Amino acid sequence: MKWGLLGALIFVVNIALAQNTVSAARQFAADKNYDKSIDVYKELYGLSPDSVYAEYLHTLLAAKKYKPAEQLVDKQMNLYPLNPFLRIDLGLVYEAEGKDAKAQDQYEALVNSVNGDDMYTQRIVNAFIEAGKDNYAIFTYEKAIQLLGSAFLYVYGGPLARLYTKTGQLEKAVEVLLANNQGQYMNIDNAKALMLELVGTDSAKLEQTEKVLVKKLNEHPENTYYSEILTWIYTQKNDWDGALLQIEAVDERNNEDGLRLMSFARMATTAHQYDIAAKAWDNVVAKGADHPNYLQARSEKLGTVLTKIKNETDYRQGEADSLAVLYDSFLTEFPKYYAQQTASDYALLLAVYDNNAPKAIAVLKKAIAEPDTRRSMSGAFKMQMGDYYVLTGNIWEASLTYSQVDKDFVQDPMGEDARFRNARLAYYRGDFDWAQRQLNRLKSATSELIANDAIYLSVLITENVEDTVTLPLQRFAHAGLLEFQNKDKETEELLDSLTKAFPEHPLNDDILMMRSDIAVKHHDYNKALGYLKTIYEKYKDDVLGDDAVYKMAEIYENDLHQHDQAKHYYEQLIIDYPGSTFVQSARQKLAELNNKVNP
Repeated sequence: MKWGLLGALIFVVNIALAQNTVSAARQFAADKNYDKSIDVYKELYGLSPDSVYAEYLHTLLAAKKYKPAEQLVDKQMNLYPLNPFLRIDLGLVYEAEGKDAKAQDQYEALVNSVNGDDMYTQRIVNAFIEAGKDNYAIFTYEKAIQLLGSAFLYVYGGPLARLYTKTGQLEKAVEVLLANNQGQYMNIDNAKALMLELVGTDSAKLEQTEKVLVKKLNEHPENTYYSEILTWIYTQKNDWDGALLQIEAVDERNNEDGLRLMSFARMATTAHQYDIAAKAWDNVVAKGADHPNYLQARSEKLGTVLTKIKNETDYRQGEADSLAVLYDSFLTEFPKYYAQQTASDYALLLAVYDNNAPKAIAVLKKAIAEPDTRRSMSGAFKMQMGDYYVLTGNIWEASLTYSQVDKDFVQDPMGEDARFRNARLAYYRGDFDWAQRQLNRLKSATSELIANDAIYLSVLITENVEDTVTLPLQRFAHAGLLEFQNKDKETEELLDSLTKAFPEHPLNDDILMMRSDIAVKHHDYNKALGYLKTIYEKYKDDVLGDDAVYKMAEIYENDLHQHDQAKHYYEQLIIDYPGSTFVQSARQKLAELNNKVNP
């Protein structure tokens, strides 16, 4: 028993001594005192070859002691005759000596040992990559594919394409990706993702890739996979006209009835390429009124142009007028579309962008009366109509309309939304007691958004009604009504007067938030950020602190496309406000942004 303990103690001491010795050898090597380092490694190698072999070899090569390095690899090969990867070490030694032919023999022997075992192939590839021999890693994959057949492109295509790109062989990389899909081994989305990784936005690489694709497409015009990838390349180059021409050709050649054009139009709309999207819709419409997708194309084109007007900061009033004429013509020709989203979009255009809320209300009334209008759609039309009554200043009609929806959808989120809008109307009118009673019912609403809005408005009323002193809140509530009615100049003037009259009032952070909302409406994002940053800096611990941080993150992400800043504020929200209702959404947004940066 005593000898057993003594033996264990000696073993532990030896390990400690060995570790100290290795540390000394490393320090000698770092100081370029190679002779001392080699002496220590030589002694340690005799005791435990595996533990110091790699460091010992590296030190010998650094000291340019090639003959001892050869001898060391030979010893290791004798110890492990079945380890083919030692050939790479021997090749590296030969290469250092200038014996390139002998080095090549070692590398080629390892490549030729590929036997169809996938795990073995991958180990060889990884060994070559680790040794900085990417070309031989490529040869290994090529040998495996030659041995196993082209089906194994599914396994090796992606890694092989990456290696081709890394070694400056982009054309071969593209060839692999294209060949990969001939047997449908890689779907189109995976191919695009990998091509994006390999090519990115490098204009020269995109041009080179385009040439390969055009050549392939000329050889195989029937291959829609080539066409899709080429179209995608055009979009990456921001050549949307070229992409549209390609899509037109494929759609025509394959008799696809405009389906590919419609899909492209939706993609272009998402990418804010509204004019190109409109052209694509026009191409489908041009196929004739008897075409199966004619109506769909005409309807969606209207939506595309409306989206353009909604998202552009400097749209011309004439554009809204012209689009209103197109909507009116379409609905006159196809009145059944009054029962669909088209009518809602037309009303929105009229009320918000064409300054014609009364006509918008008339359109919605007609839509509600349409026999084919579904009950849920009718409720949505009424909600929209209530909003437009507010725009015209007809608060009583607005309240009645919201009440109808509340009654018709009592157990539905739409009914809760109508109830909230009615409570907000009471707040706008300064009837805070009635508004508060309705808001109390909505704090546990089915919709989290409605519940949060109700809680905010309820807290706003509670904190700013001091006995009978309600003047500041009344003026702020009226500013909210003016903002809702898009009377932004009047809103700003009222907020200015409120701030001057009550410079230290608790409403100051709410005033800043309203100002930021108006700035966003006018696409003045830097101004909006200024207001939001002031809320965060001066009123960080108040109820709007987390709202301000989240809105800053959204502006940076969606409007300014500054993803690093967006990530910063999403992270700030999670750190500063762990209990915020925005935390879950912030985590999701962070994950999406990280995936964009690291595909």
